[in-house]
Amino acid sequence: MADGRALPVATPPPAAAIAPPRTLRLTLAYDGAPFHGWQVQPAAPTVQGHVLSAARPLFGEDARLVGASRTDSGVHALRQTASLSGRSALTAAAVVGALNAALPPEIRVLAAADTDPGFDARRHAAGKRYLYLLDTGTVPSPLLRRWAWHVGAPLDLSAMRAALRLLSGRHDFGAFCAAAGRDAAPECRVRALHVLARRGRVAILISADRFLHHMVRVIVGSAVEVGRGSRPPDWLADVLAARDRTRAGPTAPAHGLTLVRVVYYMGGLEGPPKPPDARTAPA
Repeated sequence: MADGRALPVATPPPAAAIAPPRTLRLTLAYDGAPFHGWQVQPAAPTVQGHVLSAARPLFGEDARLVGASRTDSGVHALRQTASLSGRSALTAAAVVGALNAALPPEIRVLAAADTDPGFDARRHAAGKRYLYLLDTGTVPSPLLRRWAWHVGAPLDLSAMRAALRLLSGRHDFGAFCAAAGRDAAPECRVRALHVLARRGRVAILISADRFLHHMVRVIVGSAVEVGRGSRPPDWLADVLAARDRTRAGPTAPAHGLTLVRVVYYMGGLEGPPKPPDARTAPA
């Protein structure tokens, strides 16, 4: 200007504000030990909270993150699935790098891919698989103390397998649900149960279309009762029929549980979302 004053320069809008809206499907792994579960909490570190904090500079303050499983405090994940929605012009590969650069080392984004804007990682999940690890050695392994429940004695694996077979199929699993999850519909379809063992380690793998609150941990606690000889294998059939949580075994500790994978419909995204009464509960 003639009087020497500079013309005002317009501040460009943030990149997220001008980028088109999009949804990414994230695959994450995490060590759950330092966190108070998946779901955001006001005054506690959570996996969802950390990922959202890392995503907002990239996708805007209105970024939305939905996890397929709201894992409890101390529970781990090998392949958790989450849907991240917002605005960003970054490639999916760049999003992976940027998120991992901002996340604590206990959380990693393994992969990201653009997906249908309507994709909801929780509501569109067709099933999940969990693994529970037991340490049966006389002396607990220091390398497994954050990952396995030390039961301290050999277990009768044949009896455990016979007991767990009774839970296969579609049943009312109310007897294996914590009090906090009793507002959810109790029917689940257990598709597979496996008991694997090697060198003092026992892994229990459970796949189902959905899980009730603490369902895997109560099933494992009950199976360990059978494995120790405290209960016969057919006891689990009576517990299942009773639909009474007080009849089942103890709730196994959270640190032995790992979410292995989340299953979606053929093609990855298709299929109707689940109704509200079939919502996913923490495992």
